[in-house]
Amino acid sequence: MAEGIMSKAATMEIPINSNGDTGTQPEDDSLEQDLQQVMVSGPNLNETSIVSGGYGSPAGGIIPTSSIKDIRMKSGAASLPSSQPHGSQPLSAPSNHNTNNTMEEVSRGVAVEKLDSVKKWGINTYKCTKQMFSERFGRGSRTVDLELEAQIDVLRDTKSKYENILRLATALTSHFQSMVQTQQALGDMFTDLSQKSPELQDEFGYNAETQKLLCKNGESLLGAINFFVSSIDTLVNKTMEDTLMTIKQYENARLEFDAYRSDLEELSLGPRDSAAMVRIDMAQHDYQVHRDKYERLRSDVTIKLKFLEENKVKVMHKQLLLFHNAISAYFAGNQQQLEQTLVQFNVKLKPPGADKPSWLEEQ
Repeated sequence: MAEGIMSKAATMEIPINSNGDTGTQPEDDSLEQDLQQVMVSGPNLNETSIVSGGYGSPAGGIIPTSSIKDIRMKSGAASLPSSQPHGSQPLSAPSNHNTNNTMEEVSRGVAVEKLDSVKKWGINTYKCTKQMFSERFGRGSRTVDLELEAQIDVLRDTKSKYENILRLATALTSHFQSMVQTQQALGDMFTDLSQKSPELQDEFGYNAETQKLLCKNGESLLGAINFFVSSIDTLVNKTMEDTLMTIKQYENARLEFDAYRSDLEELSLGPRDSAAMVRIDMAQHDYQVHRDKYERLRSDVTIKLKFLEENKVKVMHKQLLLFHNAISAYFAGNQQQLEQTLVQFNVKLKPPGADKPSWLEEQ
């Protein structure tokens, strides 16, 4: 039964060697991180509703408890008399005894539901942890899409390098901002001395103009660099990060899929009595559920990687051209070309003092 199903799988299974190394396995010190990822999906017992957990399939003959029947509120409610004798006292409120019984039944039902949810989550966690150790120590196999895994590795490497670009560009912005502020202060000092030193008025005057021009061009270049930094930050910390979150879900689904696949294979090799056939049917169902989830997420990752690559090329083509033209124009002293670059890429400069708090905020 299981062999016919597995022949339809779109992916291949890569056996782990005796050392637990497939050539692409992470170091052993990442095992604790993987375990934390498995355990983090545990149910929250503080919730009053049914806690969501992993899929529960039988393990070693243990069958999850059946769903809890609806609690009928009417069963514990006291019925009021249909009539009242003449001259008797008005009917009093129902006693708290039946009400307390009803609340106890509700609370007991919620507690049983939580216990059932914890049990399902525990079974799922056990299977995934067992599969993880089997892969690490060479006693099991894992499903691998070689082409997709290679694309994921490229994305992670690219993100790391782009993070370095973002860090260096941010540092450049900070350093250049300090230089522009220094030029502004130096120009103000030259202007003041030009007015107070008649014998050096011309010399202080044209130095003051030079520093003011450099300061103006520096602010234009800062606007271009800030635009570059903002775009790279969005690409790295939003677009790429969103794709990596989907990849993480895909990797977790892959681990669950292999765990339930291995469980089904083990049961298929065992006895075929009536009880075993029931367990095999339930394992078959759980296997199919996790297979569908795995294939759906694999498709999502493939699509996101494709669109991410297209978006990355489009964004970086524009930003690298902006960065080059702005830097070249500034250090060539070509003010007109620098201004044209800002207009070409629709870079908006902040008005002077826009970053400073208003006098109301300073109070």
